[in-house]
Amino acid sequence: MKVFCAVAGNIGSGKSTLTGLLAERFAWRPYYEHVEGNPYLADFYDDMERWSF
Repeated sequence: MKVFCAVAGNIGSGKSTLTGLLAERFAWRPYYEHVEGNPYLADFYDDMERWSF
């Protein structure tokens, strides 16, 4: 049986850390989001207070 586990959360919430820990613990292959070319990240990192919820 194949298992797919999705981890979602805000920027800086620990998604990559949790994904890595789960992959290591259960011998899963992790897949990470491609952020290259994301049109929103540059604005967010330039002014986090303005663009954060």
